[in-house]
Amino acid sequence: MSLRLVFMGSPDFAVPPLSALIAAGHEIACVYSQPPRPAGRGRNERPTPVHAFAAACGIEVRTPKSLKKPPEQDAFAALKPDAAIVVAYGLILPKPILDAPRLGAFNLHGSLLPRWRGAAPIQRAIMAGDRVTGVQVMRMEEGLDTGPVLASAETEIGFDDTTGTLHDRLADLGAKLLADTLAKIEHGEARETPQAEQGVTYASKITAAEARIDWTRSARDLDFHIRGLSPFPGAWFDLAGVRVKVLNCRLGIGKGAPGEALDDALLIACGDGALRLTQVQREGRGPLATGDFLRGHPVPAGSRLG
Repeated sequence: MSLRLVFMGSPDFAVPPLSALIAAGHEIACVYSQPPRPAGRGRNERPTPVHAFAAACGIEVRTPKSLKKPPEQDAFAALKPDAAIVVAYGLILPKPILDAPRLGAFNLHGSLLPRWRGAAPIQRAIMAGDRVTGVQVMRMEEGLDTGPVLASAETEIGFDDTTGTLHDRLADLGAKLLADTLAKIEHGEARETPQAEQGVTYASKITAAEARIDWTRSARDLDFHIRGLSPFPGAWFDLAGVRVKVLNCRLGIGKGAPGEALDDALLIACGDGALRLTQVQREGRGPLATGDFLRGHPVPAGSRLG
């Protein structure tokens, strides 16, 4: 037996789960995704990764800017889905949308709830120095990520993980978890567990202001900060008026004024300790290993990073 599903998602993170549901034999009646937006140097409108993938599979894609008006809600209900599956969609679902599917609406979320409810759970977990995270399938309610949990899968956060590496691992983990959970829902075997009332944290969107590196912070904190913002939007510093992103780093040994280069190979003093910058990206250029970057842009010992 397969389910008739409406899938609602937008970024790369949602593509493996959609692919897994198709492979499991479920009928994808329609895909909802964020509208195409200008991207690239030409600023041409580009569909989301989920939109592009669904269209390539011959699945109808809808891109409303809002689901709050009755015509959009009626069009959704007319699909007569057994369930709605939401993975990083980007729009709030009003109650008529949540109530339309026969079995309800289910969300695949990239954290272990109630920790890191909200928009940026993967980034915030690394930035906070969490050692474990995971994915969960949750029944959706009107509150922000407050619904009961049906299934969980955990993974450790390694000391060399960035948001990029953890994102890919969680997407694959979530794809399998979602397919397995829907099979249990089909057969009436799924069990729902209310979220704990303690330990609630919120993963607010990353702001442009917090991406700038504050060298007065400890090396340990900045290590979490840099890896949590890599590859996007990228933690950055100012070098002679040019913005340079740091995409990877490791803890180093040394002392100096915050932001001071302690050698000629981007060992930078922090408020406590030092960081070795191992991969950087000059504004408007591609990522480079530190050695390649320094051949064109030397940063001698004693230089100060802004």
